[in-house]
Amino acid sequence: MNRVCNKRPVVKTGTRMREGKGFSINELKQAGLTVFDAQKIGIYLDKRRKTVHKENVEYLKSIELKKNNE
Repeated sequence: MNRVCNKRPVVKTGTRMREGKGFSINELKQAGLTVFDAQKIGIYLDKRRKTVHKENVEYLKSIELKKNNE
């Protein structure tokens, strides 16, 4: 499977930002993607995360636009 998404999501821990293990389900929903779509494209998913970061949602939307243009 080819991964479309090379970037890891941004996660805030305390006062610093770091790379996360995967995007949260809520971030996928806000970007208009389903869990099935994310797995099909090769987007990393972290089912434990509940937070939504706008940077991650914007990145997922840009991935969706690239996917639709191809």
